[in-house]
Amino acid sequence: MTTILTVFDNTTNILLTLAAVFFIIVLFSVEHSVLKRKEEQWHKWIFVIIYVLNFIFVIAGIFFLLWLWGFDYETYISDRGTEVKDLLIKNIGAIISSILVLFISLFLIRISRFSLSRIGRKESPMQRRKKTIARIAMSITKYFIGILTILLILSIWGVNVGPALAGLGIIGLVIGLGAQKFINDLISGFFIVFEQHFDVGDRIEVQGFKGDVIDLGLKTTKIKNWKGEVRILNNGDITNVTNFSKNPSLAIANFSVAYESNVAETIEILNRELPKMRENHPEMLEDPYVLGVMSLGDSGINMTALCQTKTEQHYGTVRAMYLRIKDILDQNDIEIPFPQVVISRKNTTE
Repeated sequence: MTTILTVFDNTTNILLTLAAVFFIIVLFSVEHSVLKRKEEQWHKWIFVIIYVLNFIFVIAGIFFLLWLWGFDYETYISDRGTEVKDLLIKNIGAIISSILVLFISLFLIRISRFSLSRIGRKESPMQRRKKTIARIAMSITKYFIGILTILLILSIWGVNVGPALAGLGIIGLVIGLGAQKFINDLISGFFIVFEQHFDVGDRIEVQGFKGDVIDLGLKTTKIKNWKGEVRILNNGDITNVTNFSKNPSLAIANFSVAYESNVAETIEILNRELPKMRENHPEMLEDPYVLGVMSLGDSGINMTALCQTKTEQHYGTVRAMYLRIKDILDQNDIEIPFPQVVISRKNTTE
């Protein structure tokens, strides 16, 4: 009977332990998902409160698991109390200094993240550029503060960081010789960012894949196309880039009118009516106009209308121009031709 109760207790403890671990994992997953969606909406102090609450939950979960498995706090404290007391007295300065350095480092990382994530929110000509630089600065700041924190803590505990830095340099040289592709990606990413080949939010085409740049780092670039597909490219592999966001786009509408039409009058009517479209199409940067006669086709006179639009917003403008041209031509009884074939038959007499 005692064995059965022991097995039952152990099974219960295992289930409760798994439930507690699962709860902590779900808590962190929900936190990450919510913070990612609300990062630009909530005030920074809300994030601080959430981090503190999560820390409390984790500590409470650890103490709960120790209690669940019968950990004797009183005995542990009495056995280790003297050792811990001597250790604290001996190293109290180093402990407090390390905690302060760690706290300040985490605080600086959080502040830099909150500050840099808000750069580029306002509409401006340099908005995309600001977002790109902010992403790169955020990554560099995190790694720089992390490495500096480790070196400072080692120095506080009496470790000579000079030889450590020299050792890191030698190790870095060895790794660099064996990771030339990685170094090549970093160098390519550096030049992409600072020579402004493209920024976050730009629409580019690389290796036949066209989409918007959703993330740009020193090593990789992520591009998302209109179907939602995301392609991750190493910066060293990005060559022959076409950037569609550098200049305004051009909406081109090709159409035809019948040979019986008065060409000069048709152009005049279209150039008078087409500019009225700008009232309902803010993406247009100029009044649409008829360029003129482009060619003489088999069934009609081929003409072209043009209009500059905001970057990559010409697709809808072209459709709207075709619809408007059709309405204008119909209202003025100007015929839009259709393919015609003239068959000539020669009469012969015997």
